[in-house]
Amino acid sequence: MRQAKLNLVPHRWRTSPPNILQSLLAVQAHLGYVPTDVAPEMARALQVTEADVAGVLSFYPDLHLRQAGRHRVRVCVGESCVANHGSRVLTALAEELRIGLGATTPDKRFTLERVYCVGNCAVSPTVVIDDQVHGRVTPSDIPTLLSPYK
Repeated sequence: MRQAKLNLVPHRWRTSPPNILQSLLAVQAHLGYVPTDVAPEMARALQVTEADVAGVLSFYPDLHLRQAGRHRVRVCVGESCVANHGSRVLTALAEELRIGLGATTPDKRFTLERVYCVGNCAVSPTVVIDDQVHGRVTPSDIPTLLSPYK
């Protein structure tokens, strides 16, 4: 399996300067997450340090170290969304899904996450499900918002 992970890193990203982010995204696109044991292998393949790979992996919030649910539900916790009661939306989602922040439902259908800004401030609070952005979300919208994904 280790060799299969390295084969996900196209040769053009192994050149100077190495593209660590694109390489990690390629692994995640194939596996759905980036296993922690890929860092040493990737560092060797890209001829960088493990710290370089770990730094990129820890910096970008869209890189995931665990397998997520089929649908990612992200609640914006940027200033505008917080000011417009986004925390109530987050609480309602957690209650509806019966999971905490960062957790995945037992059926592996949903993972609940926060995101620090999606640039949808004019219509906050915002919830992003997969790649669909939903603005002006209220706690009472949550069942309807999730129903197409259930």
